[in-house]
Amino acid sequence: MGLDFSEPMLERTRNRFADNDSMEIVKHDLNVPLPKSWVGRFDLVVSGLAIHHVVDERKRVLYKEIFDVLTPKGVFLNLEHISSGSELLHQRFLAAINTKPEDDDSSNKTLDVHSQLVWLRQIGFRDVDCFWKWLEITLFGGTKA
Repeated sequence: MGLDFSEPMLERTRNRFADNDSMEIVKHDLNVPLPKSWVGRFDLVVSGLAIHHVVDERKRVLYKEIFDVLTPKGVFLNLEHISSGSELLHQRFLAAINTKPEDDDSSNKTLDVHSQLVWLRQIGFRDVDCFWKWLEITLFGGTKA
């Protein structure tokens, strides 16, 4: 299953998987709770550069919803845009991606990786870690016990 809120992304994904009858593409806004019918349904949940568009309170609730939709021993991986530890580091990130400060994406609601790792542990994820990081891009996650 794949989900997104963006019609262009959904269209591209539907085209990519047009010949795959086992792939379900769903329009879903991450600001809205995940369907209860998904509880315990997935062995793996992967998010790529999406969750940083929701406010911090929703991020935390969404991580709990993701925990709930996982099967026992299911894995959550989040490739995410996070906040820098300082304004200088943020400016370094913008320069690295060739973006001027005035063109910084105002829809970003970034948060430091440490806080998100703490949340995952509090929710009940195990083996929680930041597996990779480059400036403001990181891969983190954990396993449902």
